[in-house]
Amino acid sequence: MKKLLVGTAAIALGFAFSAPAQAADGIKLGVGGHFKGYVTWLDQDENTNLDADAEIEDVRDFDILRETEIHMSGETTLDNGLTVGFHLEAEADGTSGGAGDTFDIEESYAYFSGAWGRVNFGAEDGAAFLLQVAAPSADTEIDGVRQQVQPVTFARTSVGALAPAAGGLAANFRFDYDNAIARSDNKLTYMTPVFNGFQFGASYTPDLGSGVNTFAGINSDDTEGDFGEVWEVAGRFEGTLGEVGVALGAGYADITLEDEVVGADTDDRAVWNAGIDLNWGAFGLGAAYLDDDHGRDLSADETVWVVGADYTTGPFKIGASYYDNEQELDAHRQAANSGDMETDRWMAGVTYTYGPGMTFRGSVGYVETEMPRALIAAPGDNETDATFVMLGTVINF
Repeated sequence: MKKLLVGTAAIALGFAFSAPAQAADGIKLGVGGHFKGYVTWLDQDENTNLDADAEIEDVRDFDILRETEIHMSGETTLDNGLTVGFHLEAEADGTSGGAGDTFDIEESYAYFSGAWGRVNFGAEDGAAFLLQVAAPSADTEIDGVRQQVQPVTFARTSVGALAPAAGGLAANFRFDYDNAIARSDNKLTYMTPVFNGFQFGASYTPDLGSGVNTFAGINSDDTEGDFGEVWEVAGRFEGTLGEVGVALGAGYADITLEDEVVGADTDDRAVWNAGIDLNWGAFGLGAAYLDDDHGRDLSADETVWVVGADYTTGPFKIGASYYDNEQELDAHRQAANSGDMETDRWMAGVTYTYGPGMTFRGSVGYVETEMPRALIAAPGDNETDATFVMLGTVINF
């Protein structure tokens, strides 16, 4: 499949470049991005983190959550029809508000497109995410396919309880259900044109978690316990059945274990997803599913179900969603960890569009999480119950 993907990209690009072509102007970058800010009220039963004096910390009732990104992008179309573009996204808020903040680059890639489809080259999400169908939500920043704002404070855990190569339970502290294991690692992605509502895509990532490579050398291979190549395939359909708008999608990602650790139960990792979104007039209803085996021979399967509905009237959108996450533990660890990790979340909210790319958002939610006691670093209950109310604005520029 590697030869197929790389060959397809090479043929497409070779055809586009077979005759030199000029554009009236080269690529000129424009600046965009977004500001997301929320005021949050939280009622949480307890936080099992310890402070410097080994005492259980309280959870703040009121706080402000904020994120800002700067985007730079531009494209041009040559006389032969080839479109060449570039896109960059950077976290303007840095790491955590401290002295060590940096202008973190999140995505940086070039793309080439034409009647034959599109090729992305660089640090960008893969086909399984780009074609994923999400369920309707109360607020896409909180209960969307990729959670951007997390209002609940979770317990400190011994993240090493599951090997980092196997994913680890830390991933559950953001309630994502995006099929994006390789996220913004360097990759090649090919997306077909849309044919009668259908579109397909495939991605290849040479090395999972490699970050951004410059010209300093190539990553190592056959490292014990490390995941390497990532293959992704996905498909999506958007159309209508009578008066009902339909979106269907599914994706699969396979991650190769470079070299198994002797005595460990690690294996190649597989993640797959499916989703459906139905729209009839002002009403929307949908569901999404994700399954991740976390690269374990024994039981460590994580499953996510999301169901959502929304109603749009003028500038207002009212939505609600239910999220269910269950992660099994390896059979040889269950006794020590006292069961699996389970999370339920219910949300309802409203979004008001007050200008182009500008929205006010308000939502209320309830989260219930039970995690294995052996993963709790501090004494106390291994269950977290939290109710939150969030008011905020998202401004795209």
